[in-house]
Amino acid sequence: QVQLVESGGGLVQPGGSLRLSCVASVRAFEINVMGWYRQAPGKQRELVASISSGGGMNIADSVKGRFTISGNIAGNMVFLQMNRLKPEDTAVYYCNALGSYYASPSHDYDYWGQGTQVTVSS
Repeated sequence: QVQLVESGGGLVQPGGSLRLSCVASVRAFEINVMGWYRQAPGKQRELVASISSGGGMNIADSVKGRFTISGNIAGNMVFLQMNRLKPEDTAVYYCNALGSYYASPSHDYDYWGQGTQVTVSS
């Protein structure tokens, strides 16, 4: 079983900052990639940023230069530092973990957190 717990969302003014945290509780499961997705009302869920156990990162063009992902995949945690926030960053942010169980290393599974609301408004 894998459980993801997010924290750090809230209301912030345009230009402000927030830091999201995600900690995973796992049993007999090895996480290979952790990331953050977001979903705004009426829109599809989209990748914001991800980081792999090897240190590789993906960051959406819309947040490059403003958001930074960091984490300790071996320690099952990932963070998202969000600076210079804009109203269009308003969304529910979800933590995601992709990996495999020790008993079936050739099959990947992904898990989601419950989501944390980020609202950017004056």
